[in-house]
Amino acid sequence: MSQNFNELITYGKAFSGLTPELEVCLKNFAPTITPHLKRVTDSFYEQLATIPVTEKYLAGRIGHLKAAHLRWMNDLFTLNVDAQFAEGMYKVGGIHVKVNLPVEFMAGAMTLINTELIKVVVETMSNDIDKCTKALQAINAVTGLAWMVMQQSYQEASIAEELEKFLKISGMSRTLFTNLAKAYN
Repeated sequence: MSQNFNELITYGKAFSGLTPELEVCLKNFAPTITPHLKRVTDSFYEQLATIPVTEKYLAGRIGHLKAAHLRWMNDLFTLNVDAQFAEGMYKVGGIHVKVNLPVEFMAGAMTLINTELIKVVVETMSNDIDKCTKALQAINAVTGLAWMVMQQSYQEASIAEELEKFLKISGMSRTLFTNLAKAYN
C-alpha cells in the first residue's frame, strides 16, 4: 500500500500533541537524555526477558535488537519529526508483522520504555519542575506519535499479509480481487 507520509505525520502530530515547541524541546533535551538511553534499552530488554512469551522473539537476537532499539531511541530525540521520520516508524511496524510479533507487544513495549524515560527525566531534571514537565510532555508526545505510526503500519501490513494468503488459497488473481472490491464500493 502506498502511504502519504506527510499526511501521516500531520495526523500523528495532531493526536499525539507533538507541537513545534515540543519538537524543539526534544532536541534541546537530547544532550541530557541520550547518554542514558543505553541504560533505558538494557532495562527494557531485561524486563522483556522476564515475560515468558517474549523468549522466542528474543532468543539469539538480543545484541542486534538492542543496537536497533538504541538507534531508534536516539532518533526520537535527534531526528526531525517529519515525513521521513514517519516513514522510518512505519517500517518498524511492518518489521513487527514480518516477525509475527503480537500487536500488544508494541503497546506494552512503549509503556515499559516510557516508564524508564520518566525515571531518566526525573533523575536529570527534577531540580527544574518546568523543564522536567516539558521534557515529559515532549517524550510522551513523540513516543505516542511513533506508536501510532507503527500501529498504522502494523495494521496495513497485517491486512496485506492476510490478503496474500487469501489470494493464494483461493487462486484468485489480484486484478480480479481488485475489480470485485471496486464493484462493491
